This record gives sequence, C-alpha cells and structure tokens, in this order.
Amino acid sequence: MTAARFSDRPAVMATPEDPNQPPETSTRWPMAGVVAIVCAAWLCLSWPWLSGALTIPWDAKAHFYPQLQFLASSWHQGLSPFWTPYVFSGSPQVADPQSLIFSPPYALAAALDPDPGFRLFDGAALGTLLAGALAIVVLFRDRDWHPAGAVVAALAFAFGAAAAWRIQHIGQVLSLGYFAVTLALLARALERGSAGYGFAAGVVAGFMVLGRDQVALIGVYVLAGLVAAAILMARRPWHAFRASLKPLLAGALGGVLIATVPILLTLFMAQESNRPVIDFVEAGKGSLHPAALLTGLVANLYGAAGPLANFWGAPSPAWEARFGPLQLFLARNMSQLYLGLLPMGLVLTVGLVRGALFRREIVALTIAAAIVLVFALGRYTPGFRLLFALPGIDFYRRPADALFILGALLAILGGYLTHLILTGQALRPRRWQRAVEALIFAGAFALSLWLAWTVGRVHVAAVPLVTALLCGILVMGALVAARGLAQRGSALAAAIVLAGTMTVDLSVNNGPSESTALPSAMFDVLRKDTANETIALLKRETARTAAPDRRDRIELAAIDFHWPNASLVHQLDNTLGYNPLRLGLYTMATGAEDQVALPDQRRFTPLMPGYRSLLADMLGLRFIATGVPIEQIDKTLRPGDLRQIARTRDAYVYENPRALPRVLLVPEARQADFDDILKTGRWPEGFDPGRTVLLDRIPSQPAGPAAAGSVAIRDYGTTEVTLAVDAPAGGYVVLNDVWHPWWQVEVDGRPAEMLRANVLFRAVAVPPGRSTVRFMFRPLEGLWRDVTAELERRRPAPKG
Repeated sequence: MTAARFSDRPAVMATPEDPNQPPETSTRWPMAGVVAIVCAAWLCLSWPWLSGALTIPWDAKAHFYPQLQFLASSWHQGLSPFWTPYVFSGSPQVADPQSLIFSPPYALAAALDPDPGFRLFDGAALGTLLAGALAIVVLFRDRDWHPAGAVVAALAFAFGAAAAWRIQHIGQVLSLGYFAVTLALLARALERGSAGYGFAAGVVAGFMVLGRDQVALIGVYVLAGLVAAAILMARRPWHAFRASLKPLLAGALGGVLIATVPILLTLFMAQESNRPVIDFVEAGKGSLHPAALLTGLVANLYGAAGPLANFWGAPSPAWEARFGPLQLFLARNMSQLYLGLLPMGLVLTVGLVRGALFRREIVALTIAAAIVLVFALGRYTPGFRLLFALPGIDFYRRPADALFILGALLAILGGYLTHLILTGQALRPRRWQRAVEALIFAGAFALSLWLAWTVGRVHVAAVPLVTALLCGILVMGALVAARGLAQRGSALAAAIVLAGTMTVDLSVNNGPSESTALPSAMFDVLRKDTANETIALLKRETARTAAPDRRDRIELAAIDFHWPNASLVHQLDNTLGYNPLRLGLYTMATGAEDQVALPDQRRFTPLMPGYRSLLADMLGLRFIATGVPIEQIDKTLRPGDLRQIARTRDAYVYENPRALPRVLLVPEARQADFDDILKTGRWPEGFDPGRTVLLDRIPSQPAGPAAAGSVAIRDYGTTEVTLAVDAPAGGYVVLNDVWHPWWQVEVDGRPAEMLRANVLFRAVAVPPGRSTVRFMFRPLEGLWRDVTAELERRRPAPKG
C-alpha cells in the first residue's frame, strides 16, 4: 500500500455533496485479516473474565446481574418482567433504564438461558465492546485509512479510558458500544444517501437511547453535531442537506419505533421518582478534576487499581488533606483516561503540536472531543454552565461520565493519526515542535512526580511512572517497526505489530483490577443454586410462614455491597434493594436509599422511624437479615421488639412477629391527608389497619356494615395478583403492595376503581358476597392516560 492510496479520504462523516467523496469504484483493504487481528487481541484482553476465574464486580454484580436473573426467570416461568415484587416492595421494571429488558444482548441471553451465569453476563458486555470496535474498523475501511490505524482505534475504544476502568457500569458500556455502531452506520448512510443504512443507524441509536443514561445522551449530541458539521462543511451545504434528508428521516423513523414508548415510560416514572432532576450544584460534584488528565499518560498514577488505601487522587482523604476539601463524589475508577500510550501520545504530538487534528477530514471529531472534555471537567470550566442548559442534562449527576464518549473520540483520533504516520502523511516536526513535544511529556511526568511527593505517595506513583516510561520505549520501537513494514507494503504485518503493542500496553495498564475484576467465588450468593445459609434460611422461613393471606417480606441490610438485590435472584420479597432510581413515594415513606451495604445507609423516616413501627408491620416485614447486630442500625429498638432467630456466617437474622398479612378485608374506610401523614409520621388516632383503611378520598359507593369475611391469595405473579374474597356485607380489600397508577383492578372481571390506601398501598371496594379481585399492571394503558392528561394540561384555555 502506498501513501497515495490513503490520501484525500472523506471525513468521519461526509455527505454525498462533499468534494472529497471517493468514487464508488475505489478499492479498499481486505476486512477479514483486520477483523481477525482485532478479535484475537480482544480475546486476549477479555480472557480473565471469559475464563470464569474473574468476574466484573460492583454494580455489574450488585445491580445488573440480578436484573438479568429476574428477566430470565420471569420469561422462562411464563411471567412478565415489567414489574418486580422482589425489591423496594415492588418496582416498575418496564420504566427502569437499568432493567435490561430493552437491551438486545442481555434480552437474548435471558431468552436462551433460564439461569445465565457470570461468564455469559460478562461476555455480553465485552461482546458489545467488540461490536463497537469492529464498527470502528468499518469506519476506517470506508475511508481507506490504514488498517493498523483501525486496529489501534478499535482496541483503544474497547479497552481504554472508561470502557476499561468502568466496565462494571453495564448500561453505560452498552451505550458506548451502540454509539460506535451508530457512528459507522450513520456515516455510511450520509455518504451513500442510503435510507437502509439510515434506518439501521436509527434502530441502533434507539437501543442506545434506551440505556437512558448520560453516555447515551452525550452520544446523541455528538452524533447530531457530526451530522451538522458534515452538512455545513460540504461544498454546497443546501444540496448536502437535501441529499441527507432521506437517510436522516429513515434514521429518525428507526429510532422512534425502537425508543419512543420506553423513553416515555421512563420520563413519567422519573416525575414520580426519588430524583426527577439534578441541579447544577449537585451535578458539579461529579466533575472530573483537571489533575485526572495526567492519567491519559500514566494509567495508574493515583493508585486507582487498588488497594483502596493506596488511592491518592482527587477526591481522596490524602488529596484533600493536602489541597483541601473538594466536594467531589467520584469513585476512584471514574477519573481514568488512559487508552494506550500510542494513541494518546500521537494525539498530543502529531495531533496538537503539529496540527494534524485540525485537518479538514477530522476537525469535526476534534471539536467534538474538545466539547466533551469541557463537559467532563464540569464545574472546573465555565463552559459547563452553557452545556448544562441542554435538554436532558439535568437528569444526570456526573459530568465525568463523559469519559466514555471522550475515550471513544480520542481512540478514533489516535487511530487516524496512526494512519497518517504509517502512510507518510504526517508533517515532519520542526525543531520548536520537537521541543514542545518533549516538554509536554517531561512536564507531565514532572507534575505527576511533584503531586505524588506533595501528597506523600511517591511510593505508590513510582511503579506507574516507571511502567509508563517502559511503555513509551515499547511504543516508539513498535511505531518505527510498523512504519517500516507499511512502507514495504506489509499493512497487515504493521497492524499485527501495533495490535501486539496495544495488547501488552492495555493488559498491563488497564487490565483487571479491584475496580473491574474480582474472584467469581465472592459473589456466590448471587448464583441461583447457591448454598448460602442465610438465603436458605430466609427461603425456609418465608415458606414456613406462608398462608392464604400472607406473603411475608424480608430485608437485607448492611451485609455487603452485592447483597441487596440478591432477592431478585432468589425471588424473595424485599423491602429494600439497590437502584439509584426508585419510586419517590416509597422513598419518602420508608427511607429507602440507593444502596444499603453499610449500617448508616439504612435511613428511617417519620412514617417508618424504625423496625418497630406500624408501617414496617403493614409492609409485612417479617424477617430482617443484617450484617451487624440490628441495634447498630436501628437504635430505637428495645428488648423484645424483634426476635433473633439465627446467626449465620453472613448475617444476624431477626423476626418481626407483628408483621401483617399481605391482603386484608376491612369493613370501613376513613378519609385522611396522606401528605400530612408522610410529613409528620402520625397516623390518625385509633387507626387499626386490620379494621379500617385510610383513603385519600372515599369512593362514591362505600362498603356496607361490618361482617366477618375472608380474603386469600389465589395467584401471585409479577404483574397480576388474583384474590378470592368472601365478604358477606362487602368491604374493602387492601393489598399491601406499593401503589402505582399503572396498576388496575377488576372485580369479577369488571373494571373497578383502584384506591390508594394507607398512604402507600392499594385497595378496592368489594360488593357483598363472594368475588374475585384481580390487580393487573398495565403500563401501556397507564402511559396512554398519563400522556393524554399531560396534553390536556398543556392545552391552552379557550378565549373569552
């Protein structure tokens, strides 16, 4: 291959009107060899997880893996996964952006395997990154950029920056993979004026948007900006715009078909959630500290790979002891930018100093990367105030999440600059440019060393600094060798050399760490067939106390990070769980937080001041497993309030003998101010949930006088609950499940009014005699009502 072969290729996105558009007869390098190289490197870098020896920990296991288990078990039991009774006393999975219901790789895994294991789960995440990496290969091939550049970009994308260091955030990893695939498809759609590619790009973008996370949102803005740049930079923008309409409209159709309903479900849930929006100050607490940029050259400079005591970056106790409080809330792995010394080194030297990043064919991507970097730095740049005003940004709390997209953009830029080097198109540096380049690296290392010395962590930083120097030598040697091979026409050999270099570099610097890989045995409690004694005990006890009207709940508190959502795996009705997004009403009533791994994360409220409370009894909270003696969590408990029934290796297990049945038949109703009860925690005087139901309004046809009767659970599914009622004089059936407006109720097959009962629960009036009550979760009908009501509310009032 010659340098001329790779010259004058189109931009990352170009319209048919672009003067640099290549002729359809242009030949391009073979695809199969490059794909094989990328897949081989991917397998080497992924093997620690695919082998089963290690697994992706933290959020991947604590939150997402139980979601997959629930999804798989629901489908294989013939149940709907749209609502789960197993966390937070009930939660609308269909509107939860992290439920994996609308994630193709995980939905497929759930459909194929009723008990998906850790390797399948981890493989789906890594496979999505591989798909994104191969999409970048396609992007490079379509432009005839050198195949070695494609390999560098693909590996940096899949195993660099946040993709490597934050792989446990599965939803964002999926969004990143979809972003790359959408970029490649959208580029083809615009270049060829193809409605087919446009529609495919829209479908993949729709799945990206369904992640409903900040990575997806930033990805949408970046893609929109690149499309706009392609049109504006065309020789005839108006004609370029007209030529782009067909693929863009097809893409919009594909995206709308995939994403509209789930997005609306989430939007309406967000209005009722614990955090409908995030304000500017709170968002700023998740900003990337400027000192984190040094990790672009020195991967583990701040000791983020572990152990935790070694971490000294911003924020950490060591850093704040030297430089003062930061008010940043970031985990140690959230500020890592390293994507390989080769691509990052070329970005700083050939790209910035020699100006190659501002070439017409790549400048739009450079500008996008700069804007995303400004966003990631958050409150440390004035530009974040402007960017925060963009629609949707105030749904999310961490500007540093932009490192996912920034890493992808820098990976492509690094691969492009590799292409310039290997094809001889990079400008030879002038003397002053060489001096500036040397000063950048020397300054970065000097600053790193000074910070480590100032904070007192030279012993932690020494190994990463030496590793970076050795990698620098390796990279320079590999680049010289690869260029020599490229000049002799051995493009694939050059690609193999750089692939090997990237694999060594990334495995050493971005390989498994405490943040990204832990022994699989640590998460045994999340296996469906676990022999864990605490889980076995809770299953036995809830089966022992089961009755026609009872379905007792449990609580898992302060045991370990990955425990709260274990109830999703083992189908135990849990009052808590792990999820950053929860129903706001339930949070206000019970104090449920995102997580309950530590004793102080079990917060109580006026309405539920402790485990010895009426609300705890009404929830049917019968068994409580805690990692510490329960008095350390609830300091209001007195002797005899709860009974300790076991001490397992993991937990202290207690029983609440006052827990009420799941369903009650009560003869009378009283109207009450639920907002006041929530605020004060005071129930109406003389309130007995066994005889009276509190309603926010009394139905038009109240029940008759008191008479003996009964109610029993005939069938309890995820989205349907059927009750058999015998009410001689009528009354009210109270189902102590969380109230949500998308639930409906029928009495003897006829629609009835579902009542919000006792602040938090559901009820329905039943007629005298025997009847069948069926509660049904119907989110689409509920969404239609919500949308109709919102449109009616926004309709202008008639004049006059």
